Amino acid sequence: MRLPALCASVVALLTAFTPIAAQAQAPAFMLTPAIVEAGSPELIQIHASPDASVHGEWLGHKLQFFRGRDGVSWYALAGVDVEAVPGSSALALTVREHNQTRESSNQVIIHPAHYRTGSLTVQPKFVEPGPEEKELIDAASKAKEIAFAETADKPLWSGSFLPPVKSPPTDSFGTRRMFNGKLASIHKGMDFRAASGTPVVAGNSGTVVLAQPLYFEGNCVMIDHGLGLMSISMHLSRIDVKPGQQVTRGQRIGLSGATGRVTGPHLHWAIRWQGTMLDPAKLLRLNLAKAH
Repeated sequence: MRLPALCASVVALLTAFTPIAAQAQAPAFMLTPAIVEAGSPELIQIHASPDASVHGEWLGHKLQFFRGRDGVSWYALAGVDVEAVPGSSALALTVREHNQTRESSNQVIIHPAHYRTGSLTVQPKFVEPGPEEKELIDAASKAKEIAFAETADKPLWSGSFLPPVKSPPTDSFGTRRMFNGKLASIHKGMDFRAASGTPVVAGNSGTVVLAQPLYFEGNCVMIDHGLGLMSISMHLSRIDVKPGQQVTRGQRIGLSGATGRVTGPHLHWAIRWQGTMLDPAKLLRLNLAKAH
């Protein structure tokens, strides 16, 4: 075979195998924050074409990716529950574009987060509720179950999250709570030292899915921010919004108070993603401006 013919054959072979090489390439991704801890919200970023199809699964949750503002970055907002067991976890990613499929299974290490133990004294009915209280608790549980089932299939938030009040927060998330000497629960929200009547605002845009009194939470407002992400404001003295209402980032939703199971006036602010409870302080530090 002549040299020009041989070169042409080599080029043809390389061209034929190029799609196979591209298909074998695993999709690259970036996690923010890079150090994953129990209770941490995580922003997952992948680069793919605007018409790509991006899917993923992590910790038993389906990841819902959406295009970022630059058109070539895809994002999913996920999180690790405060009670997650430290160790290795599998993050599966799939990208379909240009008639090719790229897949990867990645090991992500979950680091422990160190939380305190605190003791509080509350009314006995909140520790050992009677029959009447149990009826109220059951009714509240049903109301929350209905609210948690409603979520938009796209991001409703706009930019990064704002603190819900202009008051100092406490380092209370993840604290193991002892009520009247008995271990009751892990504190799955962030407390703000807000005097009664302090304006409470929506941390970001979304739809109100619950606005009513609940047994433990007191006057409570839940906002769906889309894709399973919700913020919950508790112990309000007044509620200023209604279920189904659209709210914007920074809009007032009520006034802080001391309703429900409390020892004094404050705002309890919780963040929930697909059933997992996340550290609100870490969400406030997460830059979501590029993601949506």
